[in-house]
Amino acid sequence: MRFELPDGLPYGWTYRLLATVCSRITSGGTPSRRVKEYFGGNVNWVKTQELLDRKLVDTEEKITVSGLNNSSAKLLPENTVLLAMYGATVGKLGILEKESTCNQACCAFICDPKQSDYRFLFYVLLGNRTNIIGLASGAAQQNLSGQQLKLVELAFPPLALQKNIANVLASIDDRIDHNRVLAANLEAIARQLFKSWFVDFDPVRAKAAGEKPSGLADDIAILFPDRFVESELGEIPEGWSTAHLADLIHAERGLSYKGAGLADRESGKSMHNLNSVLEGGGYKYAGIKFYTGAFKERHIAKAGDIIVANTEQGHKHRLIGFPAIIPTSCDEGLFSHHLYRVRLLRGAATTRYWLYYALMAPDVREQIIGHANGSTVNMLKPTGLQVPLVVLPLLRLCQQFDDIVKALHELIEASIAESAVLTNLRDLLLPRLISGKLRVEDAVSLVEETIA
Repeated sequence: MRFELPDGLPYGWTYRLLATVCSRITSGGTPSRRVKEYFGGNVNWVKTQELLDRKLVDTEEKITVSGLNNSSAKLLPENTVLLAMYGATVGKLGILEKESTCNQACCAFICDPKQSDYRFLFYVLLGNRTNIIGLASGAAQQNLSGQQLKLVELAFPPLALQKNIANVLASIDDRIDHNRVLAANLEAIARQLFKSWFVDFDPVRAKAAGEKPSGLADDIAILFPDRFVESELGEIPEGWSTAHLADLIHAERGLSYKGAGLADRESGKSMHNLNSVLEGGGYKYAGIKFYTGAFKERHIAKAGDIIVANTEQGHKHRLIGFPAIIPTSCDEGLFSHHLYRVRLLRGAATTRYWLYYALMAPDVREQIIGHANGSTVNMLKPTGLQVPLVVLPLLRLCQQFDDIVKALHELIEASIAESAVLTNLRDLLLPRLISGKLRVEDAVSLVEETIA
């Protein structure tokens, strides 16, 4: 099963079977779920849905040494390249950053370092994904086999050139990974700040104890009181109040659209939908759809609007009730009926970012999801965004919070925008580099111009 280069093999390159560039090609295994002692350890266990075409540092589930020793799971070395062989994720890839195991739906390629650079193997598999998926069989579910993959024959340059090509592409992916971590860290800072100020009341507790609030400028510290008072939600800072969300917001359900109206980016109007909200909260850029059908003014959403997921398959509450803020890079668009658009009422004594993070606060979420129900599909009633009772800080303090968090969100959006440019550059360079059509030196110049 040779995948030949369309313009012929460059000088010095050869077609190699994957079985000859790897010291081992294998699959993983799943310890018995009936034995509780096999799960909950500290050994990474990779599932195919965790293969996201990038490095794999951690896993959702971990197994124990006993689970490893008493099942078909195998301990794989760092730098192993994984490829999904079954189902919706077939062809997706990952690189192990540390020793790990994987399930049987992953094919593990352990490179022979004298034959191939593991990063080049990752990129050549990525560049040939369409060809590889074409080998899959099955109607309802596409399946590849390890034996098929061993017999795949791809073009490989000499080892030194493999390393140089991989260095170029990895430099792009490393910057994308850096931006991803940066964005996650900035978001974590914003959430922690909200929790400290408005959930745990740390500055108030410090002042009540006669101490100066840690890490706060004087002009912000002075806005916090130094004592608590009783309320229907228990003790709250003096001068603060309680309010129902209905007194602060207006929630509008989005457009009930028809599939026939879905279009491409060039001809349709952008439409935020259920796939535009991340599990746990936040905006999912890849989820945008485009629509050409009829709509009304109330179905329009603008940059800065808060959208809230009102639907979820199942009842795990990983998505339903969670909010996202439409980024500033988005033009005026639509939002679907699987979302509520949430805006502050005129004169509401609070701010947008305070509201956004309040919707994710545990006490508020508990009240919100208490109004979600349904058998197979869980639905959030409008009352879920109206009746929750919240602790409302002084407006000046909310404004200070917004000033800080707005700056964090601007950095997050900038890092995501840069990553989008870098992803496009990598996708442009990859097929040309792994076919020998572009010199490494020229690719390096393009990368340096983009990252500079």
